[in-house]
Amino acid sequence: MARILAIDDERAILDALARVLSRDGHEVVRVTDPTSVPGIDLARFDLVLCDVMMPGLDGFELVRRIRPAFDGPILFLTAKVAEEDAVTGYGLGADDYVRKPFGAAELRAKVAAHLRRERRPHAHALAFDEVRLDLGARKLSVAGRAVPLSPTEYAICELLARHPGQVMSRPQIRESVLGWDSQADDAAISMQVSRARKKLAAAGADPIATVWGMGYKWQL
Repeated sequence: MARILAIDDERAILDALARVLSRDGHEVVRVTDPTSVPGIDLARFDLVLCDVMMPGLDGFELVRRIRPAFDGPILFLTAKVAEEDAVTGYGLGADDYVRKPFGAAELRAKVAAHLRRERRPHAHALAFDEVRLDLGARKLSVAGRAVPLSPTEYAICELLARHPGQVMSRPQIRESVLGWDSQADDAAISMQVSRARKKLAAAGADPIATVWGMGYKWQL
């Protein structure tokens, strides 16, 4: 069972989310006022579902504010389907999105997939000079300093680090990290890699190389 924070200005949608996700034993905390979310203790939650178009504080701005304080999966609920909107969401640190109106099976499957990815067991670490990936804690550090990666950014780094020197295409990364049914496209993967690289660079590391026309690789 997971504790899920659901944010939407429409109470009927929140009630529907709670009904659907309670079938899998999840507890859904419903919030209709997005401006109240920054004051919530996000450490108590395993996953966040967030609407995009809300009055007062839209979902994009809300996620931009809370992502530094929440290291779990964030999924957007959105009727906006334009590619640039999806890229914006991924660029702010979201891990996936569900289009409105959503089907119960799709929502349950996506939530389960992201929770499963967070909880899969790991028992060791990968180290490359000053870069270290703690596979059990799903954390990456440089010279002992933690790098604040989102779950998807970390998952991409772990995937590449598990195959050092091997070029991974964007479709390969998308399927391995987000699943074959993800609605993310190549631009979204590029955005996630770009965010991870900026954070790594700020920490003094540059382990991800772009192989033009092919994809990315973890540099030895």
